[in-house]
Formats: sequence, structure tokens, C-alpha cells
Amino acid sequence: MFGIPGSSPVTITPRAASQIAKLMERGGHMGLKIGVKKGGCAGMEYTMDYVDEIAAHDEVVELNGARVIIAPMAQMFLFGTEIDYETSLLESGFKFKNPNVVDACGCGESIKFDESLTADK
Repeated sequence: MFGIPGSSPVTITPRAASQIAKLMERGGHMGLKIGVKKGGCAGMEYTMDYVDEIAAHDEVVELNGARVIIAPMAQMFLFGTEIDYETSLLESGFKFKNPNVVDACGCGESIKFDESLTADK
């Protein structure tokens, strides 16, 4: 919808693809849908949900058995994002390296996007 023809709106690292494929297989889901919503101390938060069907305007990115589905309203915010999966001594989870983010809260759960991307000017 907002992407460049022939170019993926997001990239998925091999670690993230492996984890997404495991989650899809375990639950028998079609894919992992990623979006954004208002919330958190910085203004926006990522959302991740299992889905069992793909809507007409969803963007689909596939790699090594992993399927990431991007909600239409999130596509402009996520364009250029790398999705990774990191494991440390204290936590493990998906990490978003998003060039459209201009600020984040201390915990990293809430983000602020470049204001030129939002309609609330």
C-alpha cells in the first residue's frame, strides 16, 4: 500500500524469522500481524497479534517459513524497520529497529514517530 514496488516494507532477521515460524507452527496461525496504536508514555506502541486470515490491504512479508502481516494503517510507520529477536540473561523478545522513531521511553515499550508521518499535525 505505502511501499516501493519490489521492495519489502520491513526486513526480518534470521533469528526473528525462526521465532515467528515457531510461534506460527505452535498455534497453527497464518502469521503474526504487526501494527501500531496510541499509548504509552512516548505516544505510540507496537502491537503484535496472531492472525488466521490476511485482509485485502495487509502487506505480507515472508522469510524462511515466517509470515509477518502489516496492518494498513501501520505501513507508513514501519517502512524501513528491521525486526529482530534478541535473547539476554534477563529477557527475550522482538526488537524493532525503526528509522521512523524519533524518541522512545526508557523501558523501550513506547515510541514517538517523526511528526511528518502522523495526521495529527
